[in-house]
Amino acid sequence: MIKKITTIFLFLCCLNTLLSQVNNTLKLSDYSKISVITSGPGEALYEKFGHTAIRIKDPVLQLDLIYNYGIFDFSGPSFYTDFTKGYMKYKLAKYPFYLSLKSAQQDERWVKEQILNLTETQKNTFFNILEINSAPENASYLYDPYFDNCATKPRDIIKKVLGDKLIFKDDFVTKNTSLRQLMNKEIHQNTWGSFGINIALGSRLDKIATASEYLYLPDYVFEALNYSKILKDGKEDNLISKTNILLDFKEKESKKDPISPFSVILTLSLFGLFITHKDYKNSKRSKWLDFVLFFTSGITGVLIVYLWFFTNHSTAPNNFNFLWAFAPNLIVSFFLTQKKSPKWISKYMILLLAFLVILAIIWITKTQLLSITLIPLLILFAVRYWFLQKTLNR
Repeated sequence: MIKKITTIFLFLCCLNTLLSQVNNTLKLSDYSKISVITSGPGEALYEKFGHTAIRIKDPVLQLDLIYNYGIFDFSGPSFYTDFTKGYMKYKLAKYPFYLSLKSAQQDERWVKEQILNLTETQKNTFFNILEINSAPENASYLYDPYFDNCATKPRDIIKKVLGDKLIFKDDFVTKNTSLRQLMNKEIHQNTWGSFGINIALGSRLDKIATASEYLYLPDYVFEALNYSKILKDGKEDNLISKTNILLDFKEKESKKDPISPFSVILTLSLFGLFITHKDYKNSKRSKWLDFVLFFTSGITGVLIVYLWFFTNHSTAPNNFNFLWAFAPNLIVSFFLTQKKSPKWISKYMILLLAFLVILAIIWITKTQLLSITLIPLLILFAVRYWFLQKTLNR
């Protein structure tokens, strides 16, 4: 059985190589069309931003293929390890277009097609680039969700093929917006996915995005192509010759999770404030609460430091969340379980309070926007630090 499966696998590999070699000798006809395909958002977190791909259709050669830069493999032995380290391997895959459309229809995601206004020579240059990139030895690339993804790849190929004949218009940009703000429009902030992303990633996301950087999102690729022009015989013409709606489903709205992070954190924070109030009234200290708060924030801080200094994530550095999720809290949590804590702990609380003040300034000045879900937790931290500073100073 294993021998049979291996034989079939090897046959498919050889067939794919043969098809690639055949395609490399093909030349698209004048009747061919190259389109940018944009799909609406899906249900899974990685589908919330929508999707961009490229379609090659040639009735003369009987080709109708989609080139998809968004393929990844969960089953790889080191997928999750590599993902955590920021080495996210994606690849370009080509397959019949009808399969892509069938998948979108099953998921009830709208699909729009923008046919590029290209000459026959430009079409073949475009086709050759895709064929070379889809070869097994070239297909894989290191994915970056903000700077090198399924939406930026078509943008880069269009720029390469057209060169100075492309007139990129930024009319779709109506106000100064950061990469994080663009992201938060796509994912509801009161979801665990958004909460985790906003804690894990640093202030690079908070710089104002250029018009080109908007194009990490498929919706803006669609808008940019509609506005952009191409030079033909010395005259400006539309880059897009025609737009087709291939599937017309209602766009899935970004919704909060049924058990939202804000409701959970608000409940836990109110409980912590209640315990702190009782401790203050009764002149005692609930050591278990201090251990939980400091251990949890310390573990989160260790994760932030790890992502910042020990991974390849381009947007993890300069993460000011470390000011509330302070890694040394992990060690301090054990000191706070002792019957008599060291004297320096009260001064440590002053340091943590100062960090929260600095964090507030960073947030207000938009140096880095934090998740609004954190507000109840930060209030609890401030009150508890003040309480501990007064209590441990006696």
